[in-house]
Formats: sequence, structure tokens, C-alpha cells
Amino acid sequence: MASLRSQVRAADIAGRHFDTVVIGSGFGSGFFLHEALRHARTGRVLVLEWGDIRSHADQWADGRQTHIAPESTYANESPRPWNFTIGFGGGTNCWFAQTPRFHPTDFRLRSLYGAGRDWPFDYAALEPFYCEAEDIMAISGDDAMGRVLPRSKPFPQPPHIPSTPDARLKRARPEQHFVMPTARARQATETRGPCCANLRCSLCPVDAKFTANNGLMDVFQHPSVSVCPGAEVLSLEAQGGAVRSVVFRSGGKEYSVSGDLFVLGANAIHSPAILLRSGIDRGPVGRGLHEAYGIEVEVFLDGVDNFDGSTITTGLDYGAYDGAFRSTSGAALLYFENRWKFGFRPEPGRWRQTLPIVIVVEDLPRDSDAVVLAPDGRARVVGKEPGRYALDGADRAFDQLPEILSALPVERIERRLVRPTESHLQGSLRMGTDPADAVVDAGQVHHAFRNLVVVGSSVFPTCSASNPSLTVGAMSIRAARSLLA
Repeated sequence: MASLRSQVRAADIAGRHFDTVVIGSGFGSGFFLHEALRHARTGRVLVLEWGDIRSHADQWADGRQTHIAPESTYANESPRPWNFTIGFGGGTNCWFAQTPRFHPTDFRLRSLYGAGRDWPFDYAALEPFYCEAEDIMAISGDDAMGRVLPRSKPFPQPPHIPSTPDARLKRARPEQHFVMPTARARQATETRGPCCANLRCSLCPVDAKFTANNGLMDVFQHPSVSVCPGAEVLSLEAQGGAVRSVVFRSGGKEYSVSGDLFVLGANAIHSPAILLRSGIDRGPVGRGLHEAYGIEVEVFLDGVDNFDGSTITTGLDYGAYDGAFRSTSGAALLYFENRWKFGFRPEPGRWRQTLPIVIVVEDLPRDSDAVVLAPDGRARVVGKEPGRYALDGADRAFDQLPEILSALPVERIERRLVRPTESHLQGSLRMGTDPADAVVDAGQVHHAFRNLVVVGSSVFPTCSASNPSLTVGAMSIRAARSLLA
């Protein structure tokens, strides 16, 4: 098992005081600390991580990122699985490193279309922090995306090589079709080799995708930081309108440490569970847990080969993303795949003439989809199937495919399957300006307990069709700078 220079044991820190206590070590915590350590007010930092510290070599040796099965950590009474990784680096281990920004209209859904909620800030306020997060992760991307998602800086790395279908669509649809932005390195960095396009991104065999192990070790091994693995946070103790200490379990024993600033960066199931066990239940704590909805499509091509791009997902198309339809049905983002999801075509000479597409659709969060506590204090997820808003959005996008793909020789299009999960937990501690309807404010600070910051996708008020990790990183940088600069 790997270790860090900054690693400490629970027994050695019990009863001690830290300036900053961080719960979790995933995207939210890592990017918050990346910025926070630039400011003297951060002081001495303790990171409490439930899982183990595992190097890339450790993970590769037994084919998994963690020994803790996510389903063992909560009771699921909803119809979908909720995928996540508990371990050092959190979701930076298991993600596929797709990094599109959220669409500018995602932040103003209520104002523009009368659906969902508005965010307490807009795209322009987050844009410079998107650039900073992209620099940290050395994102490869297509600068032409600025036509849809305005940008003030070019991508740090050039885009991956598109597939032949992607290249054709990019020429025919220059305002809507782009090469996928990704934290799978196009060019080698100091700590990562280039993507080898072997299509096994959850556990990259060549360590090309950005993770905490190859991109944030300077943060977690900073002289001011101590990391305690195997520390399951149970609750926060508050007094006089402020959080004073955190209680955690390690090796079957309970310990506590005190602090001045607390950063809650567990995922959207376990962060609200911690607050509920703490009696910190003001506002919609646990309510609105959600994720996007996805379906798989196969397009049969007539005379055009696929699967010649340089990474697992080569293209994005925004042709079904935005419009007045969002008052009643969700935005849809089309992901063009560079891998054989449905096998080769059997016809001689035509085995590569197939194009898998994933249609990912936003859904409207519902307070009835929630994290509550089981009688034993464990997190319990309750909820229903995806809503009509998402289902109608998927149907609409599927019906638009012939028009969107008109530059390709399409033989037929088949709707293959519903994806069981997009593996993006969001929204159970949403942000907003009204403490009655939001847990944290625009700076991700708790409305009632002003020394408690919540980072990660649990604060999302609505659901984008885009992958959330880049937005989490950008928001975490923003939150740290606003609080500590």
C-alpha cells in the first residue's frame, strides 16, 4: 500500500487543533487546497480520507481503485446505482477525464426557460476559473469550442485526433461539432504520458489521465498538510454558530480534532449524511440528489469507417443542447465514441462502419430524490426513476439525429439501451441566495455556519448534460480564493 510523506495516524492527531480541516480528497477538496495553500490564512491543514492511499501501481496490480465497494457504504432504496470511489483522490481515480465546460445557459435555466433553478452566479463569473482548472489538468481541447462555450484563453494542449466521422461533422457543423476536451494527455507532461487510446480509462494503464496521484501530489504533500487515511467522518460538532470539531472513526475507534475552518468534500451522498448526523439540517439538506440520464445509440454507416481517433471519446455535438424546448425537456449532449460498444459489423469489408453515440440529458432535480438517514445512522438514498423532463429530452435528441448526422452516409440508426447511471452524484446540498431553499451561498459557504465550506458537485442547483468534474474544480478554486484571499 502506498503512503505519503504527509501521512499521519489517527491516534497521533487525536485531540489536536488544526487551522483547516478538509473532509475527503477528491476533486472538490484537491482543487480547493490547490488554491488555499497559496494564502497564509490556510495555516496547518488536516485531510481526513475514509479510504486508503493507493498509487497507480497499487491500483493496476489488482485492477481496482479502492477496496471499499460504494454500495457497502449506504442503503440504496432508489432504482439506480450510484457509482463513486472512496479512497485517496476520490473521483480523480475512476473518472474517464472528459472535461467539457457547462453551457452558459445551464446557469440561467429558470430565467431563460422557466424550469429548474438559476445558479447564484453566471458562466462569465466562472470562466477565468475554468481556465485555471484546465491549466492544472493540462486539458487537451479544440479552441473552436469558444463558439459555444466562450473562453478567454486557449486550451493548454492541442486536441486529440478526431475519428473520420467526427472530422466530417466538424467540417459540416463548425458551430456545433467539436473534438472532445479531455484530461487524457494529448502530449506528455512532467508526470503523465500521452493517451494510448486503449479505451480503458477508468484505470488508465499508462497513467495518462489526470489524477490526484499524478497531478495534485504537491498539494497533498505540502509541508503544511497532514493526510489521515482510513478516517471515516461521522459528524461535525457545532457550538455558538460555528463548527468546532469533527468526529471520525478509524480502526474501530472514534477520535476527534478541532479546527477553525472546515471543508466538507465528501460526495453528494456522504456529505449530507454527515450534516444530518450532526444535526446541521437547516435548509434542504440531502434533498435534490440527481444525475444526468443517458441512452446508447448505434449509427450504421454506408462506406465510412470509424474508430481511427486518438482517444476513447473523440467528439461532442451541441445540436440538441439549447433552445426553447428546455422549458419542457432537457438539454442533450451527444458524445461520439471511438470504441466498439456493440461489436464489429459482420459484413465483409464493413466491420468499422458503425458509430456509437451516447446521448446524455439533463434532468430536473426533485426534492423527493434525497439522502436521508437509516435508523442506524447510515446514509440512505430514496427516489424514483428519471423524470419526464429527461426522458422527453432523450426522445427529442434521438429524433434530431438524422438532421445532425446529415453530413454522413447513414444507413440506419438504432436505439440500443438506457445507461443505468452516469456516475455523477450531484445536488444534495445545493447553493443559492435563500437559506430556506439552499444550504450554501454563492461562495459555497454554509448559510448558518460560516466556517463551513462545502465543495464538490453536491452544491449544484441543477443538472447539466456535461460532465461535472471540470466545473467542480473551477468552483473550488473560486471558493477558496473568495474565502481566503
